[in-house]
Amino acid sequence: MKKYLVIGNPIEHSLSPLIHNHWMRKYHLSNSIYEKKKVEKKDLKDIVDQVRNDEIKGVNVTVPFKKEIIPFLDSVIGDAHLTQSVNTVCKINNEVCGYNTDVGGFKKSLQESPIDYKNKNIFILGAGGVTSSILQAFIDTAKKIYITNRTKEKAEELKKLGDLSTALPRLGTENIEVIDWGERPEACDIVLNTTSIGLTKGENLNLDFKDYKDKKNILFYDLIYNPKETNFLKDAKLRGNMTMNGKMMFLWQAHMAFKIWTNISPKIDDEVIKLLD
Repeated sequence: MKKYLVIGNPIEHSLSPLIHNHWMRKYHLSNSIYEKKKVEKKDLKDIVDQVRNDEIKGVNVTVPFKKEIIPFLDSVIGDAHLTQSVNTVCKINNEVCGYNTDVGGFKKSLQESPIDYKNKNIFILGAGGVTSSILQAFIDTAKKIYITNRTKEKAEELKKLGDLSTALPRLGTENIEVIDWGERPEACDIVLNTTSIGLTKGENLNLDFKDYKDKKNILFYDLIYNPKETNFLKDAKLRGNMTMNGKMMFLWQAHMAFKIWTNISPKIDDEVIKLLD
């Protein structure tokens, strides 16, 4: 039996097994199974060793281990190197490699969003493991990017990572700005929650966006997909803003991971989308 895992902490909310097992059945991979596992940081080396020993065929990595797993890998490839964030692991030519499908998955979701995301002012809330992927996705298309985080130092680290991007000679490093948590930049076109606040019912960011009332062309995007409508999105909808959750990003990053593991490009159709509803 070929075993696949998603690891994280917390992990109960993850719907990755639902999607990947659906595709495994659909594409007749009857000898494969995908499970979720709550782990601690001390478990990461053992997980990577199991991949190296062919006990596990592939791993998805979620919060808070997307950066922490990197020291145990033999190599990080493409966007994973640029973002220093790994969400997909597998063994290639006897090396355990880390990939990032969050960047590509997020870009694909934006293509399906109600607005054109290019040449826009972007406001990113949070500076956790997935946020570097969001920054990378915008870095060669945004007009201006603002980043805020409760711990400002983490936002500053994220800006430095962005400044090192190979795409930045065109954008210019002055186009990434860190602001204090609770402050609002000039009106932005897209406001993104990349924090985990909202995974638990009743949680609220407690940020004031009253200046955005009745601005129907502003998109509030929450990377959380379960629950499908966080308080961040509920408040935006009441203000009259456009809203979008992380469902399509989740599906596209899963699609890319599945293809890395199996060389099969699974369909994202109504059947699989309804699994998340």
